[in-house]
Amino acid sequence: MNPVAFQIGSFTVAWYGILITAGILIGSWIGTRLARQRNLDVELFQSMVLWAVLWGVVGARAVFVATSWNLFAGRSGLTLIYDVINVRQGGISIHGGLIAGILVLVYYARQYRLDFYRYADLFVPAVPLGIIGGRVGNIMNGSDTVGRVTGWAVGFHWPAGARAFHDSVCNPATPLNLVSYCQTVVGQQVMTSPVHFTQLYGVIIGVLLAIGTVFWMRSKIPGWAFWQFWLWYSVLRAGWEETFRLNPLPWKVYLSEGLDQPGIGLFTETQLISVPLIVLAIVMLVRLRRVAAPEQILGQKSA
Repeated sequence: MNPVAFQIGSFTVAWYGILITAGILIGSWIGTRLARQRNLDVELFQSMVLWAVLWGVVGARAVFVATSWNLFAGRSGLTLIYDVINVRQGGISIHGGLIAGILVLVYYARQYRLDFYRYADLFVPAVPLGIIGGRVGNIMNGSDTVGRVTGWAVGFHWPAGARAFHDSVCNPATPLNLVSYCQTVVGQQVMTSPVHFTQLYGVIIGVLLAIGTVFWMRSKIPGWAFWQFWLWYSVLRAGWEETFRLNPLPWKVYLSEGLDQPGIGLFTETQLISVPLIVLAIVMLVRLRRVAAPEQILGQKSA
Protein backbone atom coordinates (compact mmCIF):
# COMPACT_ATOMS: atom_id res chain seq x y z
CA MET A 1 0.00 0.00 0.00
CA ASN A 2 1.48 3.26 -1.16
CA PRO A 3 -0.39 6.55 -0.68
CA VAL A 4 1.59 8.21 -3.49
CA ALA A 5 0.25 7.71 -7.01
CA PHE A 6 3.19 9.46 -8.68
CA GLN A 7 5.86 12.02 -7.94
CA ILE A 8 7.35 14.88 -9.97
CA GLY A 9 10.51 16.07 -8.30
CA SER A 10 9.61 16.85 -4.71
CA PHE A 11 5.90 17.22 -5.55
CA THR A 12 3.81 14.16 -4.78
CA VAL A 13 0.28 13.35 -5.87
CA ALA A 14 -1.66 11.03 -3.56
CA TRP A 15 -4.18 8.39 -4.53
CA TYR A 16 -6.57 9.92 -2.00
CA GLY A 17 -6.89 13.16 -3.93
CA ILE A 18 -7.00 11.48 -7.34
CA LEU A 19 -9.77 9.08 -6.37
CA ILE A 20 -11.95 11.70 -4.68
CA THR A 21 -11.52 14.00 -7.68
CA ALA A 22 -12.40 11.20 -10.08
CA GLY A 23 -15.57 10.43 -8.13
CA ILE A 24 -16.63 14.07 -8.10
CA LEU A 25 -15.92 14.49 -11.82
CA ILE A 26 -17.94 11.42 -12.77
CA GLY A 27 -20.78 12.53 -10.51
CA SER A 28 -20.66 16.04 -11.99
CA TRP A 29 -20.86 14.57 -15.50
CA ILE A 30 -23.96 12.61 -14.44
CA GLY A 31 -25.44 15.76 -12.88
CA THR A 32 -24.80 17.72 -16.09
CA ARG A 33 -26.64 15.12 -18.15
CA LEU A 34 -29.55 15.22 -15.74
CA ALA A 35 -29.59 19.03 -15.89
CA ARG A 36 -30.02 18.85 -19.67
CA GLN A 37 -32.74 16.21 -19.39
CA ARG A 38 -34.63 18.34 -16.86
CA ASN A 39 -34.24 21.55 -18.88
CA LEU A 40 -32.20 23.27 -16.18
CA ASP A 41 -29.41 25.79 -16.74
CA VAL A 42 -26.37 23.60 -17.48
CA GLU A 43 -23.81 26.41 -17.41
CA LEU A 44 -25.11 27.66 -14.10
CA PHE A 45 -25.00 24.14 -12.68
CA GLN A 46 -21.38 23.71 -13.78
CA SER A 47 -20.52 27.03 -12.13
CA MET A 48 -22.18 25.75 -8.94
CA VAL A 49 -20.09 22.59 -9.10
CA LEU A 50 -16.84 24.52 -9.41
CA TRP A 51 -17.52 26.79 -6.44
CA ALA A 52 -19.09 24.03 -4.36
CA VAL A 53 -15.92 21.94 -4.76
CA LEU A 54 -13.61 24.86 -3.92
CA TRP A 55 -15.58 25.96 -0.86
CA GLY A 56 -16.18 22.33 0.03
CA VAL A 57 -12.44 21.83 0.49
CA VAL A 58 -12.32 24.93 2.69
CA GLY A 59 -15.29 23.78 4.75
CA ALA A 60 -13.96 20.25 5.07
CA ARG A 61 -10.62 21.50 6.35
CA ALA A 62 -12.17 24.14 8.64
CA VAL A 63 -14.43 21.64 10.40
CA PHE A 64 -11.57 19.17 10.79
CA VAL A 65 -9.34 21.83 12.34
CA ALA A 66 -12.14 23.01 14.65
CA THR A 67 -12.89 19.49 15.89
CA SER A 68 -9.24 18.37 16.08
CA TRP A 69 -7.58 21.45 17.50
CA ASN A 70 -5.52 19.33 19.89
CA LEU A 71 -3.48 18.20 16.88
CA PHE A 72 -2.26 21.77 16.43
CA ALA A 73 -1.32 22.36 20.07
CA GLY A 74 1.95 24.15 20.66
CA ARG A 75 2.00 25.82 17.25
CA SER A 76 1.84 29.58 16.77
CA GLY A 77 2.34 32.33 14.23
CA LEU A 78 3.14 31.42 10.63
CA THR A 79 3.79 27.80 11.56
CA LEU A 80 0.26 27.43 12.91
CA ILE A 81 -1.25 29.14 9.85
CA TYR A 82 0.71 26.88 7.51
CA ASP A 83 -0.32 23.72 9.37
CA VAL A 84 -3.97 24.79 9.39
CA ILE A 85 -4.16 25.38 5.64
CA ASN A 86 -1.85 22.54 4.59
CA VAL A 87 -4.49 20.09 3.36
CA ARG A 88 -1.78 17.89 1.81
CA GLN A 89 -0.87 16.69 5.30
CA GLY A 90 -4.34 15.15 5.56
CA GLY A 91 -7.36 15.90 7.67
CA ILE A 92 -10.75 16.82 6.23
CA SER A 93 -14.34 16.45 7.40
CA ILE A 94 -16.91 15.06 4.96
CA HIS A 95 -19.69 16.81 6.87
CA GLY A 96 -17.80 20.11 6.65
CA GLY A 97 -17.38 19.75 2.91
CA LEU A 98 -21.04 18.90 2.36
CA ILE A 99 -22.25 21.81 4.47
CA ALA A 100 -19.99 24.27 2.64
CA GLY A 101 -21.25 22.94 -0.69
CA ILE A 102 -24.85 23.40 0.41
CA LEU A 103 -24.14 27.00 1.41
CA VAL A 104 -22.88 27.62 -2.13
CA LEU A 105 -26.15 26.24 -3.49
CA VAL A 106 -28.14 28.44 -1.13
CA TYR A 107 -26.24 31.47 -2.41
CA TYR A 108 -26.91 30.58 -6.05
CA ALA A 109 -30.58 29.87 -5.35
CA ARG A 110 -31.05 33.30 -3.79
CA GLN A 111 -28.83 35.17 -6.24
CA TYR A 112 -30.49 33.73 -9.35
CA ARG A 113 -33.91 32.95 -7.82
CA LEU A 114 -33.67 29.24 -8.51
CA ASP A 115 -35.49 26.27 -7.07
CA PHE A 116 -32.86 25.09 -4.57
CA TYR A 117 -33.98 21.47 -4.54
CA ARG A 118 -34.03 21.00 -8.32
CA TYR A 119 -30.33 21.84 -8.44
CA ALA A 120 -29.39 20.25 -5.12
CA ASP A 121 -30.67 16.89 -6.38
CA LEU A 122 -28.19 17.09 -9.27
CA PHE A 123 -25.29 17.03 -6.81
CA VAL A 124 -26.39 13.81 -5.11
CA PRO A 125 -24.79 11.33 -7.61
CA ALA A 126 -21.34 12.87 -7.08
CA VAL A 127 -21.24 12.48 -3.31
CA PRO A 128 -21.36 8.65 -3.00
CA LEU A 129 -18.73 8.37 -5.73
CA GLY A 130 -16.55 10.85 -3.85
CA ILE A 131 -17.04 8.83 -0.65
CA ILE A 132 -15.99 5.63 -2.42
CA GLY A 133 -12.90 7.30 -3.84
CA GLY A 134 -11.98 8.83 -0.49
CA ARG A 135 -12.27 5.58 1.42
CA VAL A 136 -10.28 3.65 -1.17
CA GLY A 137 -7.71 6.41 -0.83
CA ASN A 138 -7.72 5.84 2.95
CA ILE A 139 -6.89 2.19 2.29
CA MET A 140 -4.03 3.22 0.02
CA ASN A 141 -2.70 5.45 2.82
CA GLY A 142 -2.17 2.41 5.00
CA SER A 143 -4.10 2.39 8.25
CA ASP A 144 -5.55 5.89 7.79
CA THR A 145 -8.98 6.27 9.51
CA VAL A 146 -8.35 2.97 11.26
CA GLY A 147 -10.90 0.84 13.12
CA ARG A 148 -10.81 -0.30 16.73
CA VAL A 149 -9.03 -3.47 17.83
CA THR A 150 -11.53 -6.33 17.88
CA GLY A 151 -11.79 -9.98 18.78
CA TRP A 152 -14.61 -10.56 16.30
CA ALA A 153 -14.06 -12.79 13.27
CA VAL A 154 -14.23 -9.71 11.00
CA GLY A 155 -10.94 -8.47 12.44
CA PHE A 156 -8.52 -7.37 9.71
CA HIS A 157 -4.72 -7.54 9.99
CA TRP A 158 -2.95 -4.68 8.24
CA PRO A 159 0.01 -5.82 6.11
CA ALA A 160 3.49 -4.59 6.94
CA GLY A 161 3.35 -2.08 4.09
CA ALA A 162 0.53 -0.23 5.82
CA ARG A 163 2.97 1.05 8.43
CA ALA A 164 4.24 3.57 5.90
CA PHE A 165 1.43 5.99 6.75
CA HIS A 166 2.21 5.98 10.45
CA ASP A 167 5.93 6.16 9.81
CA SER A 168 5.29 9.30 7.75
CA VAL A 169 3.23 11.14 10.37
CA CYS A 170 4.41 9.75 13.69
CA ASN A 171 7.86 11.30 13.78
CA PRO A 172 9.38 14.54 15.15
CA ALA A 173 9.73 16.06 11.67
CA THR A 174 6.02 16.11 10.83
CA PRO A 175 4.54 19.63 10.43
CA LEU A 176 1.59 18.74 12.66
CA ASN A 177 1.71 17.87 16.32
CA LEU A 178 0.27 14.38 16.04
CA VAL A 179 1.67 13.04 19.29
CA SER A 180 -1.74 12.34 20.83
CA TYR A 181 -2.94 10.69 17.62
CA CYS A 182 0.13 8.50 17.30
CA GLN A 183 0.03 7.50 20.96
CA THR A 184 -3.60 6.49 20.62
CA VAL A 185 -3.13 4.49 17.44
CA VAL A 186 0.12 2.82 18.42
CA GLY A 187 -1.16 2.24 21.94
CA GLN A 188 -4.13 0.36 20.55
CA GLN A 189 -1.74 -1.89 18.59
CA VAL A 190 -3.76 -1.35 15.43
CA MET A 191 -0.76 -2.14 13.28
CA THR A 192 -0.30 -5.64 14.66
CA SER A 193 -3.73 -6.64 16.01
CA PRO A 194 -7.00 -7.43 14.22
CA VAL A 195 -9.11 -4.31 13.71
CA HIS A 196 -12.41 -3.39 12.13
CA PHE A 197 -11.73 -2.64 8.46
CA THR A 198 -13.63 0.66 8.69
CA GLN A 199 -12.20 1.96 5.43
CA LEU A 200 -13.86 -0.95 3.63
CA TYR A 201 -17.05 -0.31 5.61
CA GLY A 202 -16.92 3.23 4.19
CA VAL A 203 -16.48 1.93 0.63
CA ILE A 204 -19.51 -0.33 1.04
CA ILE A 205 -21.53 2.56 2.45
CA GLY A 206 -20.61 4.61 -0.62
CA VAL A 207 -21.71 1.76 -2.89
CA LEU A 208 -25.03 1.42 -1.06
CA LEU A 209 -25.63 5.16 -1.32
CA ALA A 210 -24.77 5.08 -5.04
CA ILE A 211 -27.33 2.32 -5.58
CA GLY A 212 -29.89 4.24 -3.55
CA THR A 213 -29.20 7.36 -5.60
CA VAL A 214 -30.28 5.56 -8.78
CA PHE A 215 -33.76 5.11 -7.29
CA TRP A 216 -33.97 8.44 -5.43
CA MET A 217 -33.17 10.40 -8.59
CA ARG A 218 -36.21 8.88 -10.31
CA SER A 219 -38.54 10.71 -7.96
CA LYS A 220 -40.56 13.60 -9.40
CA ILE A 221 -40.47 15.39 -6.05
CA PRO A 222 -37.72 18.06 -5.96
CA GLY A 223 -35.50 17.54 -2.93
CA TRP A 224 -36.41 13.87 -2.49
CA ALA A 225 -32.96 12.61 -3.53
CA PHE A 226 -31.25 15.35 -1.50
CA TRP A 227 -32.90 14.44 1.81
CA GLN A 228 -32.83 10.69 1.17
CA PHE A 229 -29.07 10.96 0.80
CA TRP A 230 -28.69 12.88 4.07
CA LEU A 231 -30.91 10.39 5.88
CA TRP A 232 -29.15 7.24 4.79
CA TYR A 233 -25.65 8.66 4.82
CA SER A 234 -26.16 9.73 8.44
CA VAL A 235 -27.71 6.39 9.41
CA LEU A 236 -25.02 4.26 7.78
CA ARG A 237 -22.07 6.45 8.79
CA ALA A 238 -23.16 6.81 12.42
CA GLY A 239 -24.65 3.37 12.87
CA TRP A 240 -22.00 1.33 11.14
CA GLU A 241 -18.69 2.97 10.28
CA GLU A 242 -18.35 5.28 13.30
CA THR A 243 -19.40 2.60 15.76
CA PHE A 244 -16.25 0.64 15.01
CA ARG A 245 -13.86 3.44 14.03
CA LEU A 246 -11.03 4.53 16.32
CA ASN A 247 -12.27 8.08 16.93
CA PRO A 248 -12.35 10.03 20.20
CA LEU A 249 -15.49 9.81 22.32
CA PRO A 250 -16.50 13.28 23.53
CA TRP A 251 -19.52 11.62 25.13
CA LYS A 252 -18.18 8.36 26.58
CA VAL A 253 -21.26 6.21 26.93
CA TYR A 254 -19.84 2.83 25.93
CA LEU A 255 -16.38 1.58 25.02
CA SER A 256 -15.29 -2.01 24.50
CA GLU A 257 -12.14 -2.69 22.50
CA GLY A 258 -9.37 -5.25 22.66
CA LEU A 259 -8.45 -8.73 21.51
CA ASP A 260 -11.34 -10.22 23.48
CA GLN A 261 -13.82 -7.39 22.89
CA PRO A 262 -16.09 -6.38 19.97
CA GLY A 263 -14.34 -3.08 19.27
CA ILE A 264 -17.25 -0.68 19.78
CA GLY A 265 -17.18 2.96 20.88
CA LEU A 266 -20.12 5.30 21.60
CA PHE A 267 -20.48 8.19 20.94
CA THR A 268 -18.13 9.92 18.49
CA GLU A 269 -18.63 13.50 17.31
CA THR A 270 -19.94 12.24 13.97
CA GLN A 271 -22.55 10.11 15.70
CA LEU A 272 -23.70 13.04 17.79
CA ILE A 273 -23.95 15.26 14.71
CA SER A 274 -25.80 12.56 12.77
CA VAL A 275 -28.72 12.29 15.21
CA PRO A 276 -30.22 15.75 14.48
CA LEU A 277 -29.47 15.27 10.77
CA ILE A 278 -31.46 12.02 10.73
CA VAL A 279 -34.40 13.68 12.48
CA LEU A 280 -34.26 16.69 10.15
CA ALA A 281 -34.08 14.48 7.03
CA ILE A 282 -37.12 12.46 8.11
CA VAL A 283 -39.12 15.62 8.87
CA MET A 284 -38.22 17.15 5.50
CA LEU A 285 -39.06 13.98 3.57
CA VAL A 286 -42.48 13.83 5.23
CA ARG A 287 -43.02 17.52 4.47
CA LEU A 288 -41.98 17.13 0.81
CA ARG A 289 -44.34 14.21 0.46
CA ARG A 290 -47.25 16.17 1.91
CA VAL A 291 -46.81 19.23 -0.33
CA ALA A 292 -46.01 17.28 -3.51
CA ALA A 293 -48.48 17.45 -6.37
CA PRO A 294 -50.46 14.24 -7.06
CA GLU A 295 -48.65 13.66 -10.38
CA GLN A 296 -45.28 13.90 -8.58
CA ILE A 297 -46.26 11.24 -6.07
CA LEU A 298 -47.65 9.00 -8.80
CA GLY A 299 -44.45 9.48 -10.78
CA GLN A 300 -42.41 8.47 -7.74
CA LYS A 301 -44.45 5.31 -7.15
CA SER A 302 -44.16 4.24 -10.77
CA ALA A 303 -40.37 4.59 -10.73
